[in-house]
Order: sequence, then C-alpha cells, then structure tokens
Amino acid sequence: MTEADSPRARPDVRQLPDLAGRVLGGTVVYTNDDAFADVHNLLSPGPATHDPTAFGHRGKIYDGWETRRRRTPGADVAIIRLAAPAVVHGVNIDTSFFKGNYPPAASVHATTMLGYPSAEELLQAPWVPLIEHAPLQGDSENVIPVSGGPRLVTHVRLTIHPDGGVARFRVHGEVVPDPRILGGRVDLAATVHGARLAACSNMFYSSPANVLSPGRATVMSDGWETSRRRDDGNDWLVVRLAAPGLLHHAIIDTTRFLGNAPGWARLSDAESGAELLPLTRLQPDTEHWFPIASDAVVSLVRLDIHPDGGISRLRLHGAVAPTHHDAVVRRWTSLLGPDISVDPTEFFS
Repeated sequence: MTEADSPRARPDVRQLPDLAGRVLGGTVVYTNDDAFADVHNLLSPGPATHDPTAFGHRGKIYDGWETRRRRTPGADVAIIRLAAPAVVHGVNIDTSFFKGNYPPAASVHATTMLGYPSAEELLQAPWVPLIEHAPLQGDSENVIPVSGGPRLVTHVRLTIHPDGGVARFRVHGEVVPDPRILGGRVDLAATVHGARLAACSNMFYSSPANVLSPGRATVMSDGWETSRRRDDGNDWLVVRLAAPGLLHHAIIDTTRFLGNAPGWARLSDAESGAELLPLTRLQPDTEHWFPIASDAVVSLVRLDIHPDGGISRLRLHGAVAPTHHDAVVRRWTSLLGPDISVDPTEFFS
C-alpha cells in the first residue's frame, strides 16, 4: 500500500469507518435535552428521511436530534461512546432537513476512558477539543477534518451552540488494534479490531467495507455488491488485517444474496500471491466456513469472487503472530494519555 492509500492521505474523511454509528456499535450515553427529537437518531444508519406532513404531540417529527429553544445562556450536548478506541480524523455534522432550526455552530471534544464509564463519570472526565466552535450550514452535510496530533479516543462530546437540530453525527477515524482483546483466536478482519479495506475492484451497489461489520446482514444493501460483469474478469477486494497473523479459518457469508451471490470464491495473500483458499463453489444465502491450510504470516488478504455478485460478511479468524505482539502494544500505549495506565498482563491474554 502506498502513502496515498493511507487514511491520513485520503482527502475525504468519509472514506473512513463511522465509529459513532450503530452499525459498528456506537451509542449515545448522555444528552441534556432532546425535547423535540430523540438524540439516538443521530447514530442511525443511512441518510435521514423527512415527511413534511408528520407532526406529533411534541410538534414536527424529525429524523434527527432536536432540542428545545433555549431561553438561558448555554449550549446543548450529546456524549457518544465510539464502537472502539480510535484516532479520529474528521466528523460529519449533518443538518439535513433542519432549515430554520439548525444550530449555527458546533464543537466536538474527546476523552479517553477505558472500560465502561457511566454518564456521571463522563461528565466529570477531562475533555480535549477536536473541533472548536465550527460554523454550520443548515440542511446540509458539514464535513470537518480534525487536525492536531493523534490520540486514542473512546468517547466524543458534540456541543451545539446554542440549540437546534442535527440529523446525523458521523465520527470517522482509524481503529487502533487493542492488544487486550487480540489474545487467542479472533476475527482479524473485523473493523472493530482494527482491520480495514485496502482496495476493491467494484463497489457499484454497496460498500465493500460492509463485509467487515459486526453481526449478520439484515438486508442485501448491508453487504458488498458489484455491478454485473460483461467480460471475462472477476471482482475482488483486499483487506488489511488488524495485525499480521496466522489464519485458522474463513467465513464467507452470502446471506441475503439469493439471485446475485458469486458462483465461486478464492482467498490469497495479497502480497505474496500464495493461495489460502483455492477457488471454491459458493451457495446463495449461506454462511460458508472454510479451514485455512497455511502456516504463513499474512497482513493483506485478497478475496476474489467469480465472476461478480455480492457477499454480506467476510471473517478471517486467526491469531496475531507472536513476532508482532510488541509492535501492536507499542502503538496502542503510545496513543494513550500519560495519565492512563493499563495492566500489561492483559495484553494478548
């Protein structure tokens, strides 16, 4: 992979995973006000929808977060726990359909609290600024990059000045592999463990990054689907594993793909070309389990589907190579604040 392919070199932060979204496991843990529209709407997958005729007992129904009109000084806040500790590279404060009631400005702060802190503990935590009082436009996406040195973030606080409505809040960043959860056999292709998509031949219908998401697909669009090929080639994607590892087995899941699943699939080491799984027949709407007969350490895995079609999930289970344990630990600890201590016996346990 070239420097141009690295997350920091990408011009659009929206190409990075949304670590606040409910798809990966983000959640709202606190808000001071959601009188008009539920704060949890902020993290819903997909774009916001709008029915101009929909009204409820609270007033206009919005697919977003909306606070009451403030009559005193101050601002409204929402605290979100990210799906995994990560380095944040940018946010998208989407005010779609909020025209006369959007906040004119917003700030975003971050904190690092490992474990499962309560809302009360988070309110007392030390917060550092990621974005300071940025102006917002109504009924539009407000994509704002984060500058400054990298640090590991577990929670973010969105502050709107002084009040109003936001449809969606996306926090785009890079999950840093956590040595506390990489012990034994794990899914080294999971986004929440630090894996990410490195390359893809075709993403016409839906994003290939979907295949690295947790859980089972609920609809066909919650997977990766290519356009129909009219040549002799085939489609493929490449996954950078959370850490170099020894693979034990793979799961290629075609759930929800009935008339458009690939006919066959193959797995290989994207760097050496060595075969990990020979060309193997697939069935529609099926979770396939395949052993990996290789003792080589791999970092980049290529999935070839033949000739085209869609899969919902790709799992690559294995163990982090012992020769790379120290590098994973060094990166993790270097991004923690100096006031955060972690028991080293928890690493790869």
